[in-house]
Amino acid sequence: MRVLLVEDEPDLGTAIKRTLTQQKYLVDWVIDGNEAWAYLESSWTQYTLAIFDWMIPGISGLELCQKLRYRHNPLPVLILTAKDRMEDKVMGLDAGADDYLVKPFGMAELLARLRALQRRSPQFQPQELTVGKLTLDYGNSKVISRGIAGNKQEIILTNKEFQLLEYFIKHPNQILNSEQIRYQLWEVNAEPVSNVVAAQVRLLRRKLANSGCENMIETLHGLGYRFNFTDESK
Repeated sequence: MRVLLVEDEPDLGTAIKRTLTQQKYLVDWVIDGNEAWAYLESSWTQYTLAIFDWMIPGISGLELCQKLRYRHNPLPVLILTAKDRMEDKVMGLDAGADDYLVKPFGMAELLARLRALQRRSPQFQPQELTVGKLTLDYGNSKVISRGIAGNKQEIILTNKEFQLLEYFIKHPNQILNSEQIRYQLWEVNAEPVSNVVAAQVRLLRRKLANSGCENMIETLHGLGYRFNFTDESK
């Protein structure tokens, strides 16, 4: 799940990003509305949620909402602001925001509001995603493998491995090249490392194999990778 965070207060932005990352969100954090709009227009980045501070340099958070809705973009948006008057809340919601959170706030409330936005979103993601004998449990950030006898085994994955497996599962039997994977699983402004995708795929493949899920991720030399979901994978 990828989130665009637009917040120009360094301490608050750091705290929000840390909290979301711990919950296995992938967070692109920017401090300027113009940069945020460039991210939203990019064909490489597909966001699940957006968090806009109202008062930011460049395009304001409200203007970002208006531009999204003018383009008929249904991306769920949470507005953060110190403005707590009823008139301000109405203005934010009328601009296209889906929810409104007044500063200061607790991180537990922020997470609860994001979960509520996801449930209301047309791209609603259930708490579990099952393909073959693998189940991604989003609520507990776990991956469960079911054996032939029906016994269950938890596969311990890092945040990045969890995100990589989720991306593969959502694109079964498709060839995904390294550039596609890197743009979907790493922050836009992250320092590129030439072999980072290959290294993560290798680690994930090893953990899957150790849990009885061999040959699920195929390397196609010169093309990329494919998550093989066939009857043999069940």
